[in-house]
Amino acid sequence: MTDPASPQATPPRALLASTALASIVLAEFPAEREVDPAEVRATVEASGVVLVVLDDDPTGTQSVADLPVLTAWERSDIHWGLRQGAPAIYVLTNTRSLDPATAQQRNREIVQNTLAASAELGVPVAFVSRSDSTLRGHFPLETDTIAATLADSGADAIDGVVIVPAFPDAGRVTIGGTHYMRSGDELTPVAETEFARDATFGFTSSDLREYVDEKTAGRVRAADVVTLHLGIIRAGTEAIADALRDVTGGTPIVVDAVTENDLRALALGLAAAEAAGKRFLYRVGPPFVRARIGQAVRAPLTAAEVYGPAGSDAVGGLVVVGSHVGVTTRQLARLTASRPVARVLEVDIAAVLDDALTDAHLDAVVADATAALATGDVVIHTSRTLRTADDAAASLDISRRVSAAIVRVVQLILAARPPRFVVAKGGITSSDVAAHGLGIRHAIVRGPMLPGIVSLWEPVDGPARGIPYIVFAGNVGDDDSLARVVETLAAPSTTHEKSSHVTVD
Repeated sequence: MTDPASPQATPPRALLASTALASIVLAEFPAEREVDPAEVRATVEASGVVLVVLDDDPTGTQSVADLPVLTAWERSDIHWGLRQGAPAIYVLTNTRSLDPATAQQRNREIVQNTLAASAELGVPVAFVSRSDSTLRGHFPLETDTIAATLADSGADAIDGVVIVPAFPDAGRVTIGGTHYMRSGDELTPVAETEFARDATFGFTSSDLREYVDEKTAGRVRAADVVTLHLGIIRAGTEAIADALRDVTGGTPIVVDAVTENDLRALALGLAAAEAAGKRFLYRVGPPFVRARIGQAVRAPLTAAEVYGPAGSDAVGGLVVVGSHVGVTTRQLARLTASRPVARVLEVDIAAVLDDALTDAHLDAVVADATAALATGDVVIHTSRTLRTADDAAASLDISRRVSAAIVRVVQLILAARPPRFVVAKGGITSSDVAAHGLGIRHAIVRGPMLPGIVSLWEPVDGPARGIPYIVFAGNVGDDDSLARVVETLAAPSTTHEKSSHVTVD
């Protein structure tokens, strides 16, 4: 009989029905084991290694708190991040909005600059490639590029690429090597969701071993992918380290995780394997870093925590919605139906794509928004009909043009009337609004606005310094989530501050 802790063991095969019951699928695995984050934190402190997270859009920060984030990556920027004394720093690459060649160059440049800064400061680093929990992004290009750049620099060879898309807070779980969307006790294989039909990053495989085979075009066969299934994860540190002992040559390693404790158990096993000499790259969803550095789950921020004792002198906040996935459209509808907002304005994609109409249309949106911010919150959203082209590159170009229009609108509004807060909904939207619309170069992730899924940045430089910036992924939350975030941000933050949020006809 094969040892269940061996990497050669055949993991229990999860159900691949359109809807399965989690209670049935999980019944063949051991129960989760409680893991104290302080135990993980001790291993991080002992190693002295700082995780440098190359985040392909800003939503990866939604599970962490009190960590630096950079939207630029010159050596001086990396120096600033490493000098903060944090166990991890985020570098916003925004590569999900880029073509493969540009994404590759950007990853290479960031790794090179990070290695140089690391050597200059004497701070050891390891790399994380953070991407979408529903498997969209430049894989394997980004991990291949990081590994090749490390090899060119003379660093130790990468033994394995650890793939952990699980995001339990948002209902993404991996069981028996298969990645699911979870709603209550129901599981839907991720390849059967709208995310798998993405115009740029679509895929057909929910089984992560087959996903690797698909995305590498057969370069890595599914049978050669190592699986750390729940039987191994929940057996503990030694079992995980044993399963990784013989992994070499950059082998992909897919990981089961259903709970935060599973991710913490994985962190202890990875730390033990690395202490024994193994070197890994990580391709992960948002909560992996929180677990890997031993950070406890932070409670959602309150209005008093967001604004501090001085409160805010501004009246209206700005909500910018670019994502087109179904949950975002429902959240937008619920927000505008349930909250008193001063104006709801649409950036018409047809006008944005027509050069003769663009300037006049965007100028009108800016003028309306600026006036309305004096009396209450303003919502700006793109047309709800998704525009795509016949191929991935052309679809990406449309996305970039629309995002550029949003950036221009935000820049002009910020210059005319700084808002009380800014919420950006959607990955590409939130990246471009941060780096270009608000001119944020360095920020601190203060924590979540909802449990584990929406993060607040405090800009420390640029024209948006002091304005709370909320990064809200397009594919997370329930229908009420956006309204709840805005309700918190619009609430009086001190006893003397009165609410000025009113409805304007």
